[in-house]
Amino acid sequence: MAASASLLFNPHTYDPGHFDPETRRLLRATVDWFEQRGKRRLIEDYRSRAWLGDFLDFAAREGLFATFLTPASAAGGENQRWDTARIAALNEILGFYGLDYWYAWQVTILGLGPVWQSDNADARARAAELLGQGEVFAFGLSEKAHGADIYSTDMLLEPDGEGGFLASGSKYYIGNGNAAGLVSVFGRRTDVEGPDGYVFFAADSRHDAYHLVKNVVDSSKYVSEFRLTGYPVAPADILHTGRAAFDAALNTVNVGKFNLCTASIGICEHAMYEAVTHAHNRILYGRPVTAFPHVRRELTDAYVRLVGMKLFSDRAVDYFRSAGPDDRRYLLFNPMTKMKVTTEGEKVIDLMWDVIAAKGFEKDNYFAQAAVEIRSLPKLEGTVHVNLALILKFLRNHLLNPTGHPAVPSRLDAADDGFLFRQGPARGLGSVRFHDWRPAFDAYARVANVARFREQADALCAFVGTAAPDEEQSRDLDLLLAVGQLFALVVHGQLILEQARLTDLDEDLLDELFAVLVRDFSAHAVDLHGKDSATADQQDWALGAVRRPVVDTDRSARIWERVEALSGAYEMAP
Repeated sequence: MAASASLLFNPHTYDPGHFDPETRRLLRATVDWFEQRGKRRLIEDYRSRAWLGDFLDFAAREGLFATFLTPASAAGGENQRWDTARIAALNEILGFYGLDYWYAWQVTILGLGPVWQSDNADARARAAELLGQGEVFAFGLSEKAHGADIYSTDMLLEPDGEGGFLASGSKYYIGNGNAAGLVSVFGRRTDVEGPDGYVFFAADSRHDAYHLVKNVVDSSKYVSEFRLTGYPVAPADILHTGRAAFDAALNTVNVGKFNLCTASIGICEHAMYEAVTHAHNRILYGRPVTAFPHVRRELTDAYVRLVGMKLFSDRAVDYFRSAGPDDRRYLLFNPMTKMKVTTEGEKVIDLMWDVIAAKGFEKDNYFAQAAVEIRSLPKLEGTVHVNLALILKFLRNHLLNPTGHPAVPSRLDAADDGFLFRQGPARGLGSVRFHDWRPAFDAYARVANVARFREQADALCAFVGTAAPDEEQSRDLDLLLAVGQLFALVVHGQLILEQARLTDLDEDLLDELFAVLVRDFSAHAVDLHGKDSATADQQDWALGAVRRPVVDTDRSARIWERVEALSGAYEMAP
């Protein structure tokens, strides 16, 4: 039981002793606050769509957001820093208890992004003061007609003749738009054409010229539509102008989208305790549901996929924290966490739901909430397709053109990740270089399914060198996305192996996990084979890349014992 439970977040035993004392206290206090409220209140607030005022009051009393979300450059209190490791830990906790809580925190992070990137010292000081008062923030980027197409923004700023502007227009899908002390709003000037006219400015949701239209979703999450009508924008409210405003928008999303992976992990962990406990204690045809082979396979697959999500995300934190002007590897691992980890989360929930069936709809369980909320994460901060297309920009350099980056250690130190607010121009992705992915696989060559997957990864390198899409096929996004899925699996496997080595993960578990990845690679290869524009060479390659995982029934039985031990390991207090 200990070996299994130690890999998953369990509120009963959680002790983040790897963090400094104040971080440890705040994380544990957050867990205790939810546990003391209990499951009944948690679910009822979700069902009744109650605003999260009591949670935000708790966060304000504890200084939670101010401590975790004020970078050292704006800090006014002890322990304030932007530390991706502890931010990830809080993402997981908030996801575990409900995505509504996580969402208010997440959009505060997005709202702060343009501020912390700004040279406007007054705006930065105001943001730090508001955080200290327990205020939340919002990110006014998307619009109803254009989505996040910032080239087409209809938020217009007309010069007022006194060095400021009057802003008019509407924004849509804006979390915390009902309560934000500061909303970072993207727009464009009416007197300047092209990208030089872009502006990011700070607005207050309590201003008379700020009109809250509605919550566009049926949820505790307040995803607002708001409209500005002649909103006065003083020079002190300007955060960015011109190309810098455009870069601030994309770089903010770079910071914010990373949070989706650990929220997804938290959702899956809570749901897994419920699902395994229910299945193991339900008798069907005279024996526990978990006695059936297909049930054991589905729950085991769900468990190892979840472990893989955690390993990948934990390792990606290290690359975020170690990033700099000469090391932008995080720009690949970031959309990977958003696209790959969140879609893995959907698979984990689906596998468990196939086992517990109708139980997954019951109103008194967390699972019904998880089954809905897990769907949203792959669709936030850019769709899966958008992020896959982004990942493809790194394919050739990552697979075929490594360079000698120094090794990145585990990063759990109490340091400020200030580079995230100095990312610079949001371009040049094709020039980002990576360390060689092969040594991570070489270190586990003795593990049967790691070796089997390595054959597939090497085959993908051969594909890129000999059968890559030609110029015409490069316009066929459907085919390219199939290639992207194959590439994403290699990157996923690489960081899993790096983290496994750093944490001394046992090889039974790693073998079982890579058996799943071998199957996944084969499935995506078959999908590529069936694409309309796939050439004969590409079709032959695809079938040649299909592999059968190495089966070891004793190993699978040992992993099943870990899954089975989750039954009764955690249940939220009533």
